Amino acid sequence: MPDGQDEAAADLPTWNLADLYPAPDSPRLAADLDRVEAEARAFAAAHAGTLAALSGEALARAIGDYERIEEVMGRVLSYAQLMFAGDSTDAAIGRFSQSMTERVTAISSHLIFFTLEINRLDDAVLEEKLAAPALAAWRPWLRDLRVFRPHQLDDALEKLLHEKEVTGRSAWSRLFDETIAGMRVPVLGEELTVSAALNKLSDRNRDVREAAGRAIGAAFGDGIKLFSLVTNTLAKDKEIIDTWRHFPRPGSYRNRSNMVEDEVVDALVAAVVADYPRLSHRYYLLKAKWLGLPRLQHWDRNAPLPQDDDAQIGWAEARARVLAAYGGFDPQMAELADRFFARRWIDAALRPGKAGGAFSHPTVPSAHPYVLMNYHGRTRDVMTLAHELGHGVHQILAGEQGYLRSGTPLTLAETASVFGEMLTFRALLDAEPNPARRRIMLASKVEDMLNTVVRQIAFYRFEQMLHDERRGGELVPERIGEIWMQVQTESLGPAFEFTPEYRVFWSYVPHFIHSPFYVYAYAFGDCLVNALYSVFQSGHPGFQAKYMAMLRAGGTKRHKELLAPFGLDASDPGFWRRGLDVIAGFIDELEATG
Repeated sequence: MPDGQDEAAADLPTWNLADLYPAPDSPRLAADLDRVEAEARAFAAAHAGTLAALSGEALARAIGDYERIEEVMGRVLSYAQLMFAGDSTDAAIGRFSQSMTERVTAISSHLIFFTLEINRLDDAVLEEKLAAPALAAWRPWLRDLRVFRPHQLDDALEKLLHEKEVTGRSAWSRLFDETIAGMRVPVLGEELTVSAALNKLSDRNRDVREAAGRAIGAAFGDGIKLFSLVTNTLAKDKEIIDTWRHFPRPGSYRNRSNMVEDEVVDALVAAVVADYPRLSHRYYLLKAKWLGLPRLQHWDRNAPLPQDDDAQIGWAEARARVLAAYGGFDPQMAELADRFFARRWIDAALRPGKAGGAFSHPTVPSAHPYVLMNYHGRTRDVMTLAHELGHGVHQILAGEQGYLRSGTPLTLAETASVFGEMLTFRALLDAEPNPARRRIMLASKVEDMLNTVVRQIAFYRFEQMLHDERRGGELVPERIGEIWMQVQTESLGPAFEFTPEYRVFWSYVPHFIHSPFYVYAYAFGDCLVNALYSVFQSGHPGFQAKYMAMLRAGGTKRHKELLAPFGLDASDPGFWRRGLDVIAGFIDELEATG
């Protein structure tokens, strides 16, 4: 089978995107674009320069019209993005995706005035309008929109930046995606995609892992000048925009988007960094002992443990395990998750040209989410499936809020996915009678948590250092590699020594390109879920109903409001420690068993 696909990964599903559009040349797609272009022009002609004079009811109607136009454009872009993720090496798909991006960008330029003009309204004027019940329903959206009010530029500059996006950041991101998708990594006589080669880093055979690690390093080393150019250019682009918008530091835009204070993120990062020794350093010293190695190499980080057979898990069994875990918590969660299987909302097949990694794309509320993953039949893939279906369930429930109010900050979006993982893990652990197997499962969970918390915070620190230093001039590839090695050495600890090719491993991480400073959201979500799950285990009354209500809230509430019913507060200095204590407790158990 191609790219190392095995029997457990045979007959995997591919998604059916027809619920968005039947084909790229669909008359319905063309008609939608023509219609919303006319509507956008009419909307601008009717409303530009008038918002201050509108009544609350009239402004509410205008927002409703704006939402309907935006949702159609969101549907078109979702379809194009999912087509491209399915095969970014197909030139026709690449051309279609770019054409749709350019067309939607042109149409949406007619609407830029609307949010800018809303933000120019005085607080007192807007508050007076909000007395109208119809507009009061939009209060959460208006609240979040006005977070960016101090960073707003004049209309002409905003329009210029919007229209140049297709030849700026988006173009560089496309170059990165197409380059990665087109790469082939030679590993022991096989020409593998990057995703398949990375999967070899968890192979049982250490020689296979080493061969894959060195081959990945060589492949990305050959292209390191290109990846460094993309990274330097996007970091400089971000610096320019951040300077014009008066964001105090490189991560501030992301924090505003996540509706979380800089100080809360700082507290999370500080707590995790301070806990490197009792978490990752301690665990990997244990792992080195279990593997019988004096030191670990980077290709040993995700190595199976000696007693772990990591038996292949077929797709049907993976589906059954996740749905059983979800159903054990709440039957509605299982029903929503099962739709992804029954209605072909998942693409899990392995094929050249497909995007690596995994995601759940919310698309638009009038449709439904789609999940992409690359299923290799490992236990870790079952956890990935549980993770992405957590997103998917959340996105369906939040969709009840409508297009503008359903979007959830990344920090809270990761909560649902990590909670889905935790449910699945706990169900599997509770069902396992063999103590040795339970120990292996616990160690595997610790590794997943370290990858989610420690590794992602190290990624975040890498971005901080890179973006800060880029402000003094372009970074040569060697310097980027030095920063990478510094954060990796700090986070992984004394159990590791790193061979030279590891210096380029930063270059395959797509989050650095697509979503700068996104990565701390994983750690935020994991620590939050650890705290949340402890509340659930304590028998908190009505927990399931409160949890489902939290997911349904979408973007209408912030983290303080959402966590208050559970007695949690992310701004409390002890909050993050509570989440990290769960990981440390698992490691304590592993130490006690040798």
